[in-house]
Amino acid sequence: MAELEELFDEDFNDEPDFSEAENSSQKTERYHIIVDKGQELERIDKFLDNRIQGVSRNKIQEAAKTECIIVNGKPVKSNYRVHPGDEISVMLPGEHSDFELIPENIPLDIVYEDEDLIVVNKKAGMVVHPAHGNYTGTLVNALAYHLGSNSEFDSSDTRPGLVHRIDKNTSGLLVIAKNEAAKVNLAKQFFYHTVNRRYQALVWGDFKEQMGTVEGNIGRNPRDRKSMCIFPKESGIGKPAITHYRVLERFGYVSLVECKLETGRTHQIRVHLKSINHPLFNDDVYGGDRLLRGTTFAKYRRFVDNCFEIMPRQALHAKTLEFKHPRTGEIMSFDSVLPPDMQEVIDKWRVYSLSGKLLEEND
Repeated sequence: MAELEELFDEDFNDEPDFSEAENSSQKTERYHIIVDKGQELERIDKFLDNRIQGVSRNKIQEAAKTECIIVNGKPVKSNYRVHPGDEISVMLPGEHSDFELIPENIPLDIVYEDEDLIVVNKKAGMVVHPAHGNYTGTLVNALAYHLGSNSEFDSSDTRPGLVHRIDKNTSGLLVIAKNEAAKVNLAKQFFYHTVNRRYQALVWGDFKEQMGTVEGNIGRNPRDRKSMCIFPKESGIGKPAITHYRVLERFGYVSLVECKLETGRTHQIRVHLKSINHPLFNDDVYGGDRLLRGTTFAKYRRFVDNCFEIMPRQALHAKTLEFKHPRTGEIMSFDSVLPPDMQEVIDKWRVYSLSGKLLEEND
């Protein structure tokens, strides 16, 4: 019997809330199969159809077309005949479910749309897809309404069209596939980390350096299932993650930084920046919702509290997104402006960094 091991369930998940991510079988999956020594020659699409439960032969063939079936390190077509000892890696979109997806007429900020994909600018506060506790009001519910006349939009899929996501309280750009071929192709790009994503974040503290890189495995916090934490690479715990950051502006007690992801782990930016003592401003999961830098003057405390009220969420925005079009191969690049709440807080800190000392002295 061939050995089948599910290897891959990240990077569908850019930075999901745990309330949305209980069932890993609903994510993009990768399987590893070692073919038995006594295996007879057989087409690989038929071979996989018999071994991966709940996946159609058509989906397997689509995966082969987009080079998502790898044998002994090389992509193969669906008519490849498996041989004894072959090592097969397969990447497939997530499983389907019998849940009912309710279309809802929720306004979407659509940045771009064609026959294969949609790029949206998600507002903070919107959950990406239905899950336990969030069956309505999500981005996917809005997409179901928007794409109601599209015969290729599969409402039985638990995450139709999704190849990545961002947290409920993170704003910014997302790409959504409108058909199965586009979904497989885009998922492949996220899997191989060829998608270029840049975020902007307001974080606590000033940096000695202008740029840097944070590396470290990210895994679930054993003491708090709703958060993640960083582990040494040699520990074997969690998944490897790399974040590059660059300081854009310094405001004394806080800094505006740009983050570029090499990997797409759960809460990656939030965990990595906390690990170097720069948690995101007003991040209630990772300790950024407290006064972490500055003075004890009452006016300063009121100023920070006012910023928290203006932006009652972590200061993180998925600003740019770049990928290859799944049909044409053209490089697609998108940029978005910061949302009003985050921009207002940044503007307030910019003014404070110039005049705040006077306020403190006159307290």
